Amino acid sequence: MTEGLRRLPARGRSGRGVLALGGSALGNLGRAVDDDQAARTTERAWQCGLRWFDTAPHYGLGLSERRLGAELRRHPPEEFVVSTKVGRLLVPEANPAAWDTEGFAVPGDLRRQWDFSPSGVERSLEASLSRLGLAAVDIAYVHDPDQAWAGAAREGLASLARLKEAGVVKAVGIGTNATDGLAEIIRDGLVDVVMLANRYSLLDHTGLEPVLTPARRAGVAVVAAGVFATGLLATARPRPGATYEYGPASAEMVERAHRIASVCDRHGVDLPAVALAFPLLHPAVVAVAVGMRSPDEVEENRRRFDTDIPDGVWRDLVTEGLIEAGTVPVEQQPGEGGPQSSGSLRGGSKRRRCHEETMW
Repeated sequence: MTEGLRRLPARGRSGRGVLALGGSALGNLGRAVDDDQAARTTERAWQCGLRWFDTAPHYGLGLSERRLGAELRRHPPEEFVVSTKVGRLLVPEANPAAWDTEGFAVPGDLRRQWDFSPSGVERSLEASLSRLGLAAVDIAYVHDPDQAWAGAAREGLASLARLKEAGVVKAVGIGTNATDGLAEIIRDGLVDVVMLANRYSLLDHTGLEPVLTPARRAGVAVVAAGVFATGLLATARPRPGATYEYGPASAEMVERAHRIASVCDRHGVDLPAVALAFPLLHPAVVAVAVGMRSPDEVEENRRRFDTDIPDGVWRDLVTEGLIEAGTVPVEQQPGEGGPQSSGSLRGGSKRRRCHEETMW
């Protein structure tokens, strides 16, 4: 891995780790955000020390990229990390609809066209740079290739490899909710980074063995997204009607979230703060990306991210069978100091130091 890639997390580091601003909300995911609120959100993110930003053409049919670029153009590019995605080429819609049909509150005058070919990927990245108003991006991900066709991931990565060799991007990877086939792609040396959404959180550890373990061995970085489980872990206690996996949360998952929240309460921390901290226990994870749609959400998530999490939280979660023992460092597991230890992971644990020395 090149020295340029190793410097990316340091450039994006905010305080004690890397908290990234995910751009889906800036593209009006679920509901509309006006231009003024979007601008104040990105500005507040910068003021709060966030320096890692993720977006995609998919998010609001390019709206997220335009809004994010308006803020980033105000700053020297060496001061931040920005990533976008390829695979969904935006083309004019022959029969425009009033609204987008894929969850974003934007006019449906464009459509997404799957294209992982060299020409399609190059066109997509050129269009993204134009919307961002930037000369380059640090990371380009192949976006949701599992939703396209078999072989799309490798086709897209081969296309991105050419752009990496040409110096257009510094790092290439996959952004996905799916884990199938990622171990082989990591093993074959095709990616520098994986953005894994919804598959490594307090409620879902399915990404541990097929993604994080091989990534750790290969020196591939992982960015964890969806750490609030699409809503269920976003509040101190699950709210009525809370969502999980983009739909209504089952009674079983709500009950599990309440049990995790009770452990958090015993140690004086709130559930969302623990949800943000959890992925960074693993040495392969270099950042967590969170969608934010207002200055207040930025400030709240930064406060949560800076919260000291007592080691006893992890011990108790393991003891009560709420998280797997293999997801936490040995020194935070039961039998290594007891569940009521006042020690804290943030700022001084051996695992954190190991993480910073070995990844990127």
